[in-house]
Amino acid sequence: MKITILGLGYVGAVSAGCLAHEGHEVIGVDPQLAKVELINAGRSPIVEKDLGEMIEKQVVEGRLRATSDVQAAVRVSDLSIICVGTPSLGNGHINLEYVRRVCQQIGEVLRTHPGHTVVVRSTMLPGSMRDLVIPTLEQASGLKAGMDFGVAINPEFLREGTAIHDYFHPPKTVIGELDKASGDVVAKLYGHLPCPTIRTDYETAEMVKYADNAWHALKVGFANEIGVICKGLGLDSHKLMEIFCQDTKLNLSPYYLKPGFAFGGSCLPKDVRALTYKAKTLDLSVPILNAILPSNREQIERGINAVIEKSNKKVGILGFSFKAGTDDLRESPMVELTERLIGKGYDLRIYDSCVQLAAIRGANKEYILDHIPHISRLMVGSVQEVLDHAHTIVIGNSSAEFREVPRLLGPGQTIVDLVRIAETRSVTGVYDGICW
Repeated sequence: MKITILGLGYVGAVSAGCLAHEGHEVIGVDPQLAKVELINAGRSPIVEKDLGEMIEKQVVEGRLRATSDVQAAVRVSDLSIICVGTPSLGNGHINLEYVRRVCQQIGEVLRTHPGHTVVVRSTMLPGSMRDLVIPTLEQASGLKAGMDFGVAINPEFLREGTAIHDYFHPPKTVIGELDKASGDVVAKLYGHLPCPTIRTDYETAEMVKYADNAWHALKVGFANEIGVICKGLGLDSHKLMEIFCQDTKLNLSPYYLKPGFAFGGSCLPKDVRALTYKAKTLDLSVPILNAILPSNREQIERGINAVIEKSNKKVGILGFSFKAGTDDLRESPMVELTERLIGKGYDLRIYDSCVQLAAIRGANKEYILDHIPHISRLMVGSVQEVLDHAHTIVIGNSSAEFREVPRLLGPGQTIVDLVRIAETRSVTGVYDGICW
């Protein structure tokens, strides 16, 4: 394939070298003549392991060259990959001027060269494709994206120092496509790589890179704060984290990473509280760990506000324990949500088969009867009794018996879903997912 790489910085130079290595005919484009001259001389414009040798070989073999002329390069290519920088402007803002400029230049070429595909590899916030890239291309070309030319976004997952290895062994290939034909062009580039290929809408693809990097940043901060506490206790933090990382069932896994309601139960709140208290007694600052419980409380507030916003005083709670399949009500966020609604004058009915059983003979019987008798009196014996009473139905845990509830709603009834019992997105007046 004939490919133009726009931007010969870190991502662009690595992409140009690797694509040429795989047999594509690549033209790198950059306004800085020094970078262009380095590429054409067979030298890398950045310091990256093995990249210099790769670029030298591809230039010698005629598969890689560079220019500062965007339009000349695009005219002779089938595919343009935008790798220009999106530098920070401070306060969280990023500068998309370079992206806008190359889209303008590409669009002018598309007027006479339709059928081209434009792929963005630069990191941009969700909405950038919709609000900037596609409108700029369409305005400059006078053509329609998805009909006259293809558009997609393909976030990169390259780490400095191991970028060549990461390119050929990525954790995943993500393609945000405007249409299937656009995505097919990108999939053809990477289909041979040993990783899953995920094809999705372009706004989700834009967000993936930010979710990944925020998670990586959080992991570094978390490990550092655990290390600070370990040092204060005279423990070897590296040894401890080696043990931590051996748990790939819970610690390093998809578990606990599904957006939903607040956590509760007998372990997480208590242990986080104890750990942060210990840090305080050692006079250690651990802002990430200290933020966990306040963040959890914010999620409880979101759930309460979602119910209040429905303006219906008759509310039903389906799932009262902090997790399906248990009767544990200790620090259950559902207990707090329920008590807060009662305090605001809401007329509640509650159903949870496990809690109901516990009230009769379970381990939590004493807690239910002694600490929340006012709530226990609101419990009913079936899902249907809740539906018969309530205008707003709150799904509080993921018990299998609640999966059919969205199909059983009557006129004027709405769901506040705290666990994603249904694979759907929020629909105003009918279904409100707390994080989706």
